Amino acid sequence: MLKKLYGIHKETIHNFFWRALQTIGKEGITFIIFVFCVKLLVPYQFGIYNYILTIIFFLIMFGDFGISTATSKYVAEYNAVDKNKLKSVLFNSILIVLSLTVIITILTLIFGPWYLKEKYIYILYLLPLIFLAPMTSLYDGIYRGLKRFKKLAVISLIIGSISLGFIYFLINTYGLIGALISQDLFYFLLLLSLGIGYREFTLKINKKIMGEIGKYSLLVGLSTLGYFLYTRVDIIVLGQFGLIEQIGYYEIINKIFVLVLLPVTILGTVVAPNSTKNFAIKKFGYIKNKLIKESSLLFISGLFVSLISFIILPFIFKIFLSEYDLSLLTKILNIILLLVPLRFFSTYISVGYITSSGRTAILTKYLIIFGIANLILDIILINLIGFIGVIYATLFTQILFIIFKDFLSFIPWIFKNAKIKKIKEAY
Repeated sequence: MLKKLYGIHKETIHNFFWRALQTIGKEGITFIIFVFCVKLLVPYQFGIYNYILTIIFFLIMFGDFGISTATSKYVAEYNAVDKNKLKSVLFNSILIVLSLTVIITILTLIFGPWYLKEKYIYILYLLPLIFLAPMTSLYDGIYRGLKRFKKLAVISLIIGSISLGFIYFLINTYGLIGALISQDLFYFLLLLSLGIGYREFTLKINKKIMGEIGKYSLLVGLSTLGYFLYTRVDIIVLGQFGLIEQIGYYEIINKIFVLVLLPVTILGTVVAPNSTKNFAIKKFGYIKNKLIKESSLLFISGLFVSLISFIILPFIFKIFLSEYDLSLLTKILNIILLLVPLRFFSTYISVGYITSSGRTAILTKYLIIFGIANLILDIILINLIGFIGVIYATLFTQILFIIFKDFLSFIPWIFKNAKIKKIKEAY
């Protein structure tokens, strides 16, 4: 039985394994930087670190604005139907990213001092990331589109391992400044290695490809903006209310939440290229059955993970985070764990199916709607009940987002098309 299942899902299992290792190499090193900062910085400095990092990744979002995701989609598509177009993707995508990052950098230099005041100096240390991070995401999209998960994993693991030494040294020696600089160095080394690993491109401007990628990335970028509004904007709001130390508490729980969801996100990126192919050949019946089985299994898995986290994590807090308010950390954790079962299958659907289907407008629409709702609720609830209001705002808006995105929009669309396809085949 197990051998048969392995034979059926062999490609997905192998790609998941390598994608997981790649994520450990890239996202894992980012998490290690985070852990070093938790232990080596005082809570207030730790709050500033997360505040500045959130702002810089907000700017990075506009530098990428869905280009990497769109590139992954079209690389998978061109690799299947048009090899000549494939070689033009990287150069034309880089031109788009470069144009966006130059604009964002100039705007940051102009308006940064006014918005951030005395904290503006910290942004300057992270300015290189405005270009480096979108470029690493762009290469990541190309490797994923070509299903080169193993090569991507090896590069990420090597760079991640090499980076650990200088990251610890910088944070331990230079504190907050060292933590910021370590981000720049890590992304620079990763981009350099990814660039060396993929050189199958032509230096030729192709306006048609730029138009296709740009058009699709606009939808993805808008959905990313909405996602930021209904998750990461909380930190910026807390910073504006002067709750800098509380940002550290929020981010500790958020990192745990992201780690818990990481296997699902990885699985979604692994199945995405095959999903693109299945949508292209209109295998809606197959997609429907696959989606039902996988979503049910993921929801049950999410319940189990929530229960285990509820039992184990408070003890881990006592051992490693004794300098923090443990009752507040546990309270935030218990609220966020309610989302885990829902996000287990919802994240998978978004990454593995919705983006691959070309129905990104669904994500865009609801992310923006509930992102704005989250921002408004943040401000209202902070004024009413303080810091914890941000957590309740997140819980409420994310549940509504999942209901509208999955149960009222995408899943009914799949069922409708599967039914139509079945009727057509019958005749």
